[in-house]
Formats: sequence, structure tokens, C-alpha cells
Amino acid sequence: MDKITPRLEAAATPTAPALRLRPWRPADSAELVEVYRDAALRRWTGAAVHDGASAERWVRDQQRGWETGSRLTFAVVEPRADGEGEGPIAGHVVLKGAVPGAASAEVGYWTAAHARGRDVAPRALRALTDWAFASFGDRGLTRLELLHQVDNPASCRVAQKCGYELRGVLAADPPAHPADGHLHARERAL
Repeated sequence: MDKITPRLEAAATPTAPALRLRPWRPADSAELVEVYRDAALRRWTGAAVHDGASAERWVRDQQRGWETGSRLTFAVVEPRADGEGEGPIAGHVVLKGAVPGAASAEVGYWTAAHARGRDVAPRALRALTDWAFASFGDRGLTRLELLHQVDNPASCRVAQKCGYELRGVLAADPPAHPADGHLHARERAL
């Protein structure tokens, strides 16, 4: 795809290191299995990652999303404490449906249990949002939408911190959306 720079940075804060956002790689599969052992993560995500084979399949699906341009996903990683390479996976962000001519697309995210409470999700979402509008704004993208279940107040706080205004409540639509959801949106500044 043209105009896509699949490596982003989120600045360090006084209490947390910088974040790197980069496409998922096959080498991430084993760590992804460990991240998905977290019951809270499994509750809020639809991915069925429970062993090496399912993690490898999930990573291949993310890579196919980049190939088709339909689902642009990033592993969120922190630098190692010694400054040499990457530390553990801290989270995930995704841009879905940013196709030429589409006025809106969807964003999503999750944070690994070990990284919660350190502003990982808001920093990664801000980096993704800025990149999406910069990369796809000239192709017609003017709005990003974010959906989460109404009983997930942490996601609501992340959305609001990042300028995604609550626009309404969506009725449950099982099995893909088993509970009512909040719809948040952010418009591109023109």
C-alpha cells in the first residue's frame, strides 16, 4: 500500500517509557499466548487465542489485513530496560476499514495485563489516530469510530482521554456484539 508507514512512536511520559507501534510478526505468537491468559483481556476481545497454533493463525490474519489494507494492526511494545531492542508486548491497536473514499473507519485497542495503569492504551490510540488522519485524510477519511461494551468503563475513559466523544448506545447484536455498546467518534480537524 502506498503512503503507509507501519511503524509509529508514542512519546515517553514522566512515569512510562516511549512506545513503539509496529506490525505484528510471527515471532510474537508465543508471547501473544501468554498475554491472552488474562481473563479480563479474553472478556473484552473476540479473538480466540489459547495456544501456539491459534496465536500463529491470529498473527497471519493481522498480516493479511496489511496485505489487503482492510485491517491495519500494530503490536504496541516498550523498549527493553537496557535500551537494546524491544521489551514485552504492552498492547494492540487497530485501524479497520480505512479504504480510499470512505469517510469513516473504526479503531480498537487492548492492553496487556502487565501494562495496564500506565497510559499505554491512550498513548497508543493517540498515535494511531494521528497517523490514520495523516495517512488517509487526503483519501476522504474524516471520522474515526470506537466501539466498546457499555460495561467496560476503562475503555470509555481511554476513548474520552483521546478526544473520542460518546455519540450513542448501540443495541447488542450477538454473537459478534453480545452486550450493548458505546459508540465514540472523533472528527478530523480540517
